[in-house]
Amino acid sequence: MTSLDIPHSKLVKERIATIGVFLANGFGIGAWAVEVPRIKESLSLSDASLGIALFCFALGAIVAMPLAGQLAPRLGSGRATALLGAAFAIALPLPALAPGMVTLCIVLLALGASNGALDVSMNGHASAIETQWRAPIMSSFHAAWSAGGLLGAATGALLQKGGVGVIGGLLVPDLFIAMLIVCAATLALRDIGPRAAAVSSGFAWPDSSVMKLAMLAFLCMLVEGAVADWSAVYLRSTLNQEASIAAIGYSAFALSMAACRIAGDASVRRFGSSRVVALGGLIALAGLALVLSLPTVLTACVGFAMIGVGLANIVPVIFSAAGRSTTTPAIGVSMAATAGYAGFLVGPPLIGFGAGLLGLRTALCVLVMATLIVSLLGGKAVRNARLA
Repeated sequence: MTSLDIPHSKLVKERIATIGVFLANGFGIGAWAVEVPRIKESLSLSDASLGIALFCFALGAIVAMPLAGQLAPRLGSGRATALLGAAFAIALPLPALAPGMVTLCIVLLALGASNGALDVSMNGHASAIETQWRAPIMSSFHAAWSAGGLLGAATGALLQKGGVGVIGGLLVPDLFIAMLIVCAATLALRDIGPRAAAVSSGFAWPDSSVMKLAMLAFLCMLVEGAVADWSAVYLRSTLNQEASIAAIGYSAFALSMAACRIAGDASVRRFGSSRVVALGGLIALAGLALVLSLPTVLTACVGFAMIGVGLANIVPVIFSAAGRSTTTPAIGVSMAATAGYAGFLVGPPLIGFGAGLLGLRTALCVLVMATLIVSLLGGKAVRNARLA
């Protein structure tokens, strides 16, 4: 089946439904991010113990990602996305019910598995839609995810401000997520041709032609994942503020990232992809330096917003460059995506282990080094890919 065989109205429905899934997943991650400090405190976990628990989240996702690649060709990427979206909605409230460390690790394995599998499936379906659409529209999906993260974090902060407990802090957002998933599955999330299955099975370890781009994706999403899970913990411990105030850091990060992704395609057209990567890395580096050196409510808002602005469009640009570096775009994009999502999952537990050994502020300095490497090497890597 070619793109000419698929009615445009069907593609529009698939795009809207898939944007809804991205929004729902981002909403859940945002709600989870602001509840991490309260779960840590309710179970009296040390930084190192929390790092172990977050590692279980990462482990579950890493195990589930290849399985999701096998599920999509069997069901179609749309139906697999609907199924895995439902699994994510079921797993999201479970950490709030954990009575101890062992149970928390088990439920985070399940939550991480559902989130990792959904990541693979919904991005595969989005890639299939973009291929049939014959225009760059990936930024709209990622903008929806970022907007969901903002809304989830803001909702969680409001619930905490209103005195809602940890269980309600995850269960209330989960009801909205479940509604979005059901609406998306009812509207669309169907097969749109053989391309969807091919994309879903394309995740692999990067070869030499895209290794640099995959490394850059890993570093960028490592920073993003660490900010998602540790920003509220860092501000709560440093500023000694209530949880709803500590959540403002992630909210500023998610808002700026969502806003900049909406304008992502225009930015690349105006400044060029290599400049977007190099300048983005510098802006993120400056934001991290501000947060770590001057931790106040104001500098936290400004600093985390700068990190969001800097990182917003780097990963989409890297994915596009990776697609130009291989025989077909799907192969390169899937390789870079695998490394990127690994970074997103590895970042939080890495910071936790570092915090247990060196202290949280010192551990977060790893993120400064990551953004510095992206700024120094990213522009050239993307420019070379364009010439390949």
